[in-house]
Amino acid sequence: MILGCIADDFTGATDLAALLVRAGVPVSLRIGLPSGPAIPGPADGVEVVALKIRSIPPDQAVAQALAALDWLRAGGARHVYWKYCSTFDSTARGNIGPVAQALMARLRARQTLYVPSFPENGRRVFMGNMFVGDQPLAESPMKDHPLNPMRDSDLTRVLAAQLGDDADKVGQLDWPVIRRGARAIAEAMGRCSTHVICDAIDDSDLALLAQAAHHLPLLTGGSAFARHLPEAWRAAGLIGPAGGRDALPVLPHGPALVLSGSCSAMTRRQVAGYAAHAPALKLDPLRLAAGDDGGMADWLATQLRAGAVPIIHGTAEPAEVAAAQAALGTERAGALVEDTLARAATLARGLGVARFVVAGGETSGAITGALGVTALRVGAEIAPGVPWCLGEDSAGPLALALKSGNFGDEGFFDRALAQAG
Repeated sequence: MILGCIADDFTGATDLAALLVRAGVPVSLRIGLPSGPAIPGPADGVEVVALKIRSIPPDQAVAQALAALDWLRAGGARHVYWKYCSTFDSTARGNIGPVAQALMARLRARQTLYVPSFPENGRRVFMGNMFVGDQPLAESPMKDHPLNPMRDSDLTRVLAAQLGDDADKVGQLDWPVIRRGARAIAEAMGRCSTHVICDAIDDSDLALLAQAAHHLPLLTGGSAFARHLPEAWRAAGLIGPAGGRDALPVLPHGPALVLSGSCSAMTRRQVAGYAAHAPALKLDPLRLAAGDDGGMADWLATQLRAGAVPIIHGTAEPAEVAAAQAALGTERAGALVEDTLARAATLARGLGVARFVVAGGETSGAITGALGVTALRVGAEIAPGVPWCLGEDSAGPLALALKSGNFGDEGFFDRALAQAG
C-alpha cells in the first residue's frame, strides 16, 4: 500500500478516510488495533487504523501507535501518516509530539512536518499560530475544551512543551516561504529542524507542501493535508490515475438514533437545533454518578416505538462541564457520559436501530467498541470530513456517521438523517 495511517480518535479516522476517498484512492478503515495479520493491499491503497489515544497517558499512546505502525508496515505501507485533530488538540502534556517522536525513531526518519490546517473547515496556521475561523486558537471555544483546553495559539510552543529533550528541535515553515512554491519549500526543509510546524491558509498551500514532502517516510497533520498526497504521488509516477469514489451501498433501513457526548461550541448548537423538534434526553454526570440515568432504557424504547428519531446526549455548556469535573474529576465525569451513551447504543441496537449519528471523538470510540464494530467502509460525505460509513456487528449491517465535535453546521443532524434516507 502507498500509505498507512494512524488516527488518534475514531471521528478523525473517518474524517481522514473520507478525504482520501475524495482524492481517488481505495481506503480501508480499521477500528482499533487489528487482531489478524496485515494483508498487503493494492499499490495505491490506503489503510487507516483508528485508535482512541488522543487523551490517554503519553506512554500508552506511544505503545498503541507503535503497534499500529508495525501492523501497517507488515502490510507493506510505503509511507506513514500520523493523523491528529485539525485544532492540534493536545496540551503541554499531550500526545502529538511523543507519538511523532516514537514513530520517527522506529522509521529512522530524520525529519517530519506537522500540518494540521483544514482550510475548508476554517482551521488555518499562519506564522506558526493556529486560527479557528477568525479567532486565534487560544481565544476560540477550544480554550474551554473539557479534555484538551487549548490555551496557546503558537503551535511551536505547544509542540516543544511535549518533546522533552527534543524541544530545541522544533522549527517552522512560514507562509511567505510556502507561497514561493514547492522548490522553495524543499530548500527550506533542508535547513529546517527535525520537527517542522507548517503554515497553511488555503488548499493551494497544502498542495505545495505535499509536492515538496511526499517522499518523507512519516508525515503528520490533519486530514486536509493527507488529501493532497495522492496527487503528489501521481505526479511523481508512484501510483496510477485516480479511481472513482468508493460508492457506499444502500444504507440499512430501520430506526435511527442521535448520540452526542461532545461539548464543543458547534455541537452545542447542533444539539439545541435538533432537540427543538425531536425528543431529547440529556444526561447529567452528577446524576449518573448516583445511578440515575433518567430512565433511559424505557424512554428510548417509548420513543422508538412511536417512530421518532430521538437524541440522547451529554452535551453541556462549559460551566456545567466544569462543575461536573470539579465534583467527580475530569476522567470520571467524561467516562460516565461515554459509558452511558455506549449502553444507549447497545440498547438501541437491540431495539432494531440500524443508523447512528454520533458526535464526539471519545464518544464515537466508546460506541463503536460497545457495538463490536471492527471495520468500516467509507462512503459519501455529509459535510467536509464527515462521511456515512457502513459497518457490521453481530446483528448485521449498520450505518454510522461519526462526527468530530466542531465539524458540520447547525443543521448537521437533520442533514445526515435525510441523506441516510
